[in-house]
Amino acid sequence: MTPTPSLVIIGASGDLTRRLLMPALYRLELAGKLPPLNIVGYALEDWTPEYFRDHIEKGLLEFEKEVDLAAWAKLSRKLDYRSGDLSVEKIRALEKFTQGEASFYLALPPGVFAAAAQGLGEAGMALESGGPRRLIIEKPFGTDLKSALELQTEVSKHWKESQILRIDHFLGKETVQNLMVFRFTNTPIEHLWNNRVIEEVQITAAETLGLEGRYKYYDGAGALRDMLQNHLMQMFTLVAMEPPPIWDADVIRTHKVEVLKSVRPITPENVHDHALRGQYGGYLEEPGVPSGSRTETYAALKLYVDNWRWKGVPFYLRSGKKLGGTYTEIALKFREAPTRLFADTSQNPLEDNWLVFQIKPEETIDLILTVKKPGLELSSRHVSLHNEYEEGHESYSAYDQLLLDALEGDRTHFLRMDEVEWAWRILTPVLEAWSSGNPVLYESESSGPEELAPQGGWRPLRFVQPD
Repeated sequence: MTPTPSLVIIGASGDLTRRLLMPALYRLELAGKLPPLNIVGYALEDWTPEYFRDHIEKGLLEFEKEVDLAAWAKLSRKLDYRSGDLSVEKIRALEKFTQGEASFYLALPPGVFAAAAQGLGEAGMALESGGPRRLIIEKPFGTDLKSALELQTEVSKHWKESQILRIDHFLGKETVQNLMVFRFTNTPIEHLWNNRVIEEVQITAAETLGLEGRYKYYDGAGALRDMLQNHLMQMFTLVAMEPPPIWDADVIRTHKVEVLKSVRPITPENVHDHALRGQYGGYLEEPGVPSGSRTETYAALKLYVDNWRWKGVPFYLRSGKKLGGTYTEIALKFREAPTRLFADTSQNPLEDNWLVFQIKPEETIDLILTVKKPGLELSSRHVSLHNEYEEGHESYSAYDQLLLDALEGDRTHFLRMDEVEWAWRILTPVLEAWSSGNPVLYESESSGPEELAPQGGWRPLRFVQPD
């Protein structure tokens, strides 16, 4: 009889498990999507399985709008718990729970990823004699190119690249995944997706929140490492990649790496032309932040992809805290019409046309076009062809999708090591330049620093539906 597959969550007592992983597994159970599975929590705390189940149930009641008792009862029967550290002797106690196919989720601080991968490997957990074995690693994968390569060296001592799933939850978002479907199944759209038609691309991830008690992590990371190196660079590669010939994990990820390899290098001499960092006023007064900290709470990049499709098109990426809105979007600006046909009429100056993939607060797609205003005068207005992506459908989180993919062995939406490496290669000169000097100050609830803004300015931090 084939053993039931297992999911072992290393660090199961932490906030990630309670807030995100277990609610995602619960929603998959509720939807009937969760495959046969034993779920084993593993952490330092000396808990009983019963206490662990109570801990998870309290989390569901806190973070889910409503808990279906039948679905929770079914899920709770799949839960077990064992306490232990990352030593080989303790980890070997997991053998009886992992006789067949098994996935190990590192819900741990980044500083112990290498130790956990090594402990699991030395305990024999990477061996696939009884079925596939997978290691799921949260971001960040390193803090710069050097540390990423060192971490890879440690992890790869026991784990093959095909076993490693580096998770970036933005790749599980519906609109981000729909970007590929929208591009590659609609012939008219793909014909517009090039430098002859697109003038610029803006990718924004803004939030109104500050540190919210995360100073220990954030002050050592900053906006560039926290958001741009992973989330925004992933969205950037999906926008810029060439159409893959088949839907295959390695083919798709190879196309994304080709984008990163095509990015015009940022040199120490031209960092200021391609990167900007800012810090909101009052950051240094935040509890726990060291006086004189140069950590950026806002980061912006201007990238060029020097290939046939995108030569000359600037890609602007920005993310920041304490801004004027919580808003995430991918926006492509179309070039202006080559002639002003209405220059001698009462027609208003033509406004920009955009294709906007909004990811937060709602997941929508908008094609913004210009049409004539009703009436006797020849004047125009903007209209939007608007699609609310989730309208009429069940809503799932990014972790729902990515956990299901991981359990099924689908690596399409996980990062391969060369993706991680090339993203760090692009940003290494920026990080080195920012090791000295100070960020630009900006006011809270503003749009952030204006330096490095596109010629026509940044798009507003909220979507305004055309009249």
